[in-house]
Amino acid sequence: MALFDFFNRRNTDPQGEMTFIDHLEALRWHLVRSVIAVLIGAVIVLIFSREIVDDILMAPTRSNFISARWLCSLGQHIGIGQTLCFPPVNAQFLENTMTGQFISYFTVGFIGGFIIAFPYIFWEFWKFVKPALSEKELKKTRGVIFWVSLLFFTGVAFGYFILTPFMVNFYFNFKLSSQIVIMPSFSDYLENLIYTTVGIGVLFQMPLLVMVLARIGIVTAKFLRKYRRHAFVIIVIAAAIITPSTDPFSLTIVTIPLYLLFEASIMVAARINQQQEKEAKEWS
Repeated sequence: MALFDFFNRRNTDPQGEMTFIDHLEALRWHLVRSVIAVLIGAVIVLIFSREIVDDILMAPTRSNFISARWLCSLGQHIGIGQTLCFPPVNAQFLENTMTGQFISYFTVGFIGGFIIAFPYIFWEFWKFVKPALSEKELKKTRGVIFWVSLLFFTGVAFGYFILTPFMVNFYFNFKLSSQIVIMPSFSDYLENLIYTTVGIGVLFQMPLLVMVLARIGIVTAKFLRKYRRHAFVIIVIAAAIITPSTDPFSLTIVTIPLYLLFEASIMVAARINQQQEKEAKEWS
């Protein structure tokens, strides 16, 4: 029912009445343009693939990585010495299949294209949804493309600058035996990097998701506070999926910011509930 109600509300488009098939056709073209944007971004990434791999993707594996140097300087500044300094890591990667690097080449292009095109992809999605919103709803969603993009890129940056170097350092320095040589495949490293950047970027959309659900009355701040413990368990599970390791160290690094986002979501929901109560009193 909700799906058909959404399509019915889109019929208020000043361009005229649209059938269900017309809506699907419009959605198809939004998707086509989004795919084209990703492909354009992918081509740009693939042109500079060698520089991107050497200078960006491999950077978190080096001891002179910008966030590693910043954390080390921070530790010395606050008087805890070398505690936050990463020990040196000799990170080398192996590919034991003929097609490994070839597949990784296109994976880098596609993921890079998606990251570059993300604001445009959401803009296409927003163009499809926008006709179903009332004037009042549109006023309350001003700047949504900016905030969605900002949260996404903030999550990607957190995963790249903080989570990835911590994980690389932890795994390369974890030793069961001195006879074991750590040399993972580049495909394995790339897969983890995607989880800890794009995955975190998607999860950083939590406050906006809660804002939408609060505005349409599905969740309230009271509800979120009541199920805070349950939410924490769900966040830990999500963190375990994203890392995708289950060691306490990586889980903690991912769980803390996600839980802080959940608390921020409660504040957002509380503010929206207060506005809704105020509007209800004015109407009564």
